[in-house]
Amino acid sequence: MNFLAHAFLSFNDPEILVGNMISDFVKGRKQYDFDTAIQKGIKLHRQIDEYTDQHQVTKNAATIFKPFIGMYAGAFTDVVYDHFLARDINVFTEQTLFLFAENIYEILQSYDEILPEKFSKMLPYMRQQNWLFNYRELDGMEKSFAGIARRAKFLDSSNTAFRCFVNHYSEFEKAYQLFFPDLKLKAGKYYEDLMHT
Repeated sequence: MNFLAHAFLSFNDPEILVGNMISDFVKGRKQYDFDTAIQKGIKLHRQIDEYTDQHQVTKNAATIFKPFIGMYAGAFTDVVYDHFLARDINVFTEQTLFLFAENIYEILQSYDEILPEKFSKMLPYMRQQNWLFNYRELDGMEKSFAGIARRAKFLDSSNTAFRCFVNHYSEFEKAYQLFFPDLKLKAGKYYEDLMHT
């Protein structure tokens, strides 16, 4: 999953949120440099990613992208899930998503001293461009796709992936509707288990 889903699946727990959001920027034993609660957030992120990647609905959704972008299909599918989460009227209104995003940025900023350098440098751009909120709009998605392409070693452009997303919009939306309730339940259980360890 991408940033919005990981923020949402941090269950209003600031230290879990920090770990959940920085996990991709923390390699190997570096996770043990953080407080126990943040380590649990890192672990939660990885459990969420593993469950997402192994879920049959996600695998099916990724096959839509695969002919066009090959090995990067999973990364683009993750961002697609964030789009539909941002637009899910059972989770957010436009206003509550905006307020949720602002709160997430505030919390992350308050932990700036311990954030990994790459994440700390990225956070001002995330906030200024309001990534979490702008997942709900197609132009925000286009920019997110372009960001994946910039970081990808073997991908020159995100244009093909974005056209694929637009052309198969209803299929991706159905995938989100089938998958996300499962993920929310599973992530809730992971969180409860981590709180008791």
